[in-house]
Amino acid sequence: MSGMRQLSPLDAQFLMIESPTTVGHVGSLIVLDPSTAPGRAWDLDTVRGVIQARLHLSPIFRQRLVEVPLGLSRPYWVDDPHFDIEFHIRELAIPAPGSDQQLGEQVARIHARALDRQRPLWELYVISGLADGRAAVYSKVHHAAIDGVSGAEILATVLDIRPEPREVASEAQPFVPRELPSPVSLVRRGLTAMAANPAEIARTVPSALRYLDQLPGAGNSGLARVVTDVAATMGRLGGAGKRPEASASARSIRAPRTPLNGTITAHRRFSFGSVPLSDIKRVRSRFGGTVNDIVMVLCTSALRRWLLDHDSLPPGPLVAAVPVSVRRRGEKGVGGNQISVMLAELPTHLPDPEERLVAMRAAMDQAKARFDAVPATLLRDLSVLVPTAGSGLAARQLFNLATVPGPPFNLFVSNVPGPQVPLYLAGAKVEGIYPVSAVTSVTGGLNITLFSYNGSVDFGLIACREMVPDVWNLISHLKDALAELVELSE
Repeated sequence: MSGMRQLSPLDAQFLMIESPTTVGHVGSLIVLDPSTAPGRAWDLDTVRGVIQARLHLSPIFRQRLVEVPLGLSRPYWVDDPHFDIEFHIRELAIPAPGSDQQLGEQVARIHARALDRQRPLWELYVISGLADGRAAVYSKVHHAAIDGVSGAEILATVLDIRPEPREVASEAQPFVPRELPSPVSLVRRGLTAMAANPAEIARTVPSALRYLDQLPGAGNSGLARVVTDVAATMGRLGGAGKRPEASASARSIRAPRTPLNGTITAHRRFSFGSVPLSDIKRVRSRFGGTVNDIVMVLCTSALRRWLLDHDSLPPGPLVAAVPVSVRRRGEKGVGGNQISVMLAELPTHLPDPEERLVAMRAAMDQAKARFDAVPATLLRDLSVLVPTAGSGLAARQLFNLATVPGPPFNLFVSNVPGPQVPLYLAGAKVEGIYPVSAVTSVTGGLNITLFSYNGSVDFGLIACREMVPDVWNLISHLKDALAELVELSE
């Protein structure tokens, strides 16, 4: 039995930005080889049985949200008294032999549908009918509950390192959910939280406002710069000391207009693919930098080719938002979002691949320096300013206003580290783990997220269908970009 837990201000923003065209969940597509399952059929019942035995390892599986009446405070996670695993784990079949493109289309359609807020905010689909006897599992969880790191932790509770599923200790006590809290008790909690909110604002916001212009896109706003300068002056008068000068370079970053930016629709496209990690490391050994630097230049080269195909290549670099985990080292078992974002320029304007690589390394070094110069908790601290009542409308309007002077950045590019050993789901060997993230009108109509697993880098590309109908071309461009760099390394 779990206690009530309130969403943090940052978690609540992922909930509140949802609209008819924007969903707030993230997902993953796992492609599997069921032939490795030891001595039994691999199907919906097999998968459901493994997950059912492990529900207690992650409380979010059996918790739903309850809203505070009148929007007096942020929602709470509570036990779902009507939890039914059959609602959350389903199956579908693709006409055999199903191709990767057909699988991607099915994932895009499911991913575009919002989760039911009257139930725990997750779903999982067992997918059969793929070519070569393969199968797949697509899952989605609301971003209000997890970030990339905590999502990987939840994934680890479901997967095994051997074909035979490991034994998991049963719950110390059977799951007995509490009754849903009454409206009166929620109002009481909401009023208490309202009373505490001014103290939280007073504790965190004055310092955070000194860095307001460091938020993605805020450098485009004259008002943000004025607030930043006033807060910095007040801070110095109060003995806070001078703020680091990284803001000057942050203000100089401007995202160009591209076909990737604008008002999104409710329709999605999804593509996925893998490249060998050994090839990326070979390029890194030849040119230096980090694995992530090489991954970023692959994305840059692929985007350059896509923009050329669409006669839309800007004369200057694109700007990518790169999520950064701010969890303390070794911190596990903490749900919700512990993230911030740094901005990095993608040198799509450079025609020479080696020049792009050198420029990308320099851009990532600059992005890290800017990020290190601001508080790691900046996003979390400033999110307490968004009012609770009507916060859905407030969050969406803030997103819309952010795009008035120009897009704050062109797209998200995210890299989630994963295990370098083979994994199994209910006995079926995992061949690839492909992230399925989110797009919004402010973050761009394309999101590139990758997950390193067992010697491969697995890319998942989610896009607004009307903006990037040819999202599978980008997978080909990514592979071509790596082949080009490997050839330069020889």
